[in-house]
Amino acid sequence: MKRLTLLTLAASALALTACASLAPYGPQAGPNGQGYAEQRIESNRFRVTYRGVGAPGPVADMALLRAADLTVQTGFDWFEVTQRWTDGRRDSAGGVRPSVSIGAGSSRYGRYSSSGVGVGVGLNLSGPQPTSTALEVVMGNGPTPDRPEVYDARDVQMTLRGRR
Repeated sequence: MKRLTLLTLAASALALTACASLAPYGPQAGPNGQGYAEQRIESNRFRVTYRGVGAPGPVADMALLRAADLTVQTGFDWFEVTQRWTDGRRDSAGGVRPSVSIGAGSSRYGRYSSSGVGVGVGLNLSGPQPTSTALEVVMGNGPTPDRPEVYDARDVQMTLRGRR
């Protein structure tokens, strides 16, 4: 009976976590809402931020998509990511991460002694967590430079919109 209750509790928690997910691509609704926001720094330099819920990968994709859309809207062909932050940390993974811990110990009481080893696995039942990606991008025209952080804006638009 205890096992059935535990399984029911776990299934309920997982069902609740499925309710919170990444909102559809669009502008940020309010200061803590999901979506994109941008700030012009120079005529061809912007900071693009995307806030979402869930894994950092899809949120980072939405930030790249917004950078691509902004690049095309402002009349440029390509953009280069010069700085990237995830959850406020530069070039970090961010998001929800599982945890594993290992411990060992021993004790002695009179002529009795014991020792043991334990393994624990952290389980987050609070559901998908808010995450954000911020990109500083510089935009340009002409042939796309051959550097790892340079993206052809129209290719990014087609690729990321085609996957959704």
